Amino acid sequence: MQLLAMPFMQRALLAGVLLGALLALLGIFVVLRRMAFFSDGIAHASLAGVAVGVLTNANPLLTALGLSAILAAGMAWLERRTKIASDAIVGLIFTAGMATGVILLSFKRGYQPELVSFLFGNILAIQWSELILMAVLAVIIIIFIILKYKRLALMILNPEIAYLSGVAVTVYHTLLYVTVAVAAVLGLKMLGIVLVSALLIVPVSTAKLFAGSFRSLMFWSVVIAELAVLVGIVISVYLNLPTGAVIVLVGIGFFALTLAFQKLKRI
Repeated sequence: MQLLAMPFMQRALLAGVLLGALLALLGIFVVLRRMAFFSDGIAHASLAGVAVGVLTNANPLLTALGLSAILAAGMAWLERRTKIASDAIVGLIFTAGMATGVILLSFKRGYQPELVSFLFGNILAIQWSELILMAVLAVIIIIFIILKYKRLALMILNPEIAYLSGVAVTVYHTLLYVTVAVAAVLGLKMLGIVLVSALLIVPVSTAKLFAGSFRSLMFWSVVIAELAVLVGIVISVYLNLPTGAVIVLVGIGFFALTLAFQKLKRI
C-alpha cells in the first residue's frame, strides 16, 4: 500500500489503465484486419520522430506522434494509389524510419536515458505532462471507437458492403491507420518500440478464444489488457524487473492459461 502513495506509481497505474484500454480496443481492429505487422512497423518507424525530438531538445513523444501520424496516413494513401502490397509498404516505411532514426541519433553524443525509455519502455518514469497528453489522446480515440465501432467493423469485415451502406471507407481506413499509429506511439513509454505491438495483439487473441460476439470481444479484450498491465506493473516493481517485459509475459500467461482451459473443456 505504501507504493500506491508514491507519485511515480500513481502515474504508472493511471497511464497503464488508459493505455491498456486504448491498445486493447484498437487491437481488435488490428487483429481482425491482420495489421500486426503495421503496428509493429509504425512503432519502429517512430524512432525517426524520437530522434528529431532528441536532437532538437523538443518532447520526443510529440515529435514521434506527429511523424507517425503522417507516416500512417501515407501508408493508407500508398495502399489505395499503388499496386504495392500492404506488407511491402509497411516494410518500406519501417526500414526508412528506422534507418533515418539511427542516422539522426548518430549526431547526438553521450548516453540518452529518454531514448532508452522509448526503445524498451519505462512506465515508471512517465511524467505528469506526458500522462495528461496520453489521457487526452486516449479519451478522444476511445470515444471515436465507441461511437464508430460498427462502421469500423463493417469496413474491416466487408469493405464492399460498407461502401454500399454509405460508409466513407477511404476516410475510416485512413483514420484507423492514424489512430493505431498514435496509440502505438503512446504505448512506447510503457512497453517500448520492441514490445508495444504485443498489447495490441495478445489481449484480443486471448479474448477471441471464448468471446461470442463483437461486443463481448471488446469487453474482454479490455479486461484482459487491464489485468495484464496492472499485475505486470505490481510484479515488476516488487521484483525489480523491466516493467514492459513483465506486462507482456503476464499477457502471454493469460493467453496460455485460457488456451489450456479451452482445450481441457473439450476433453
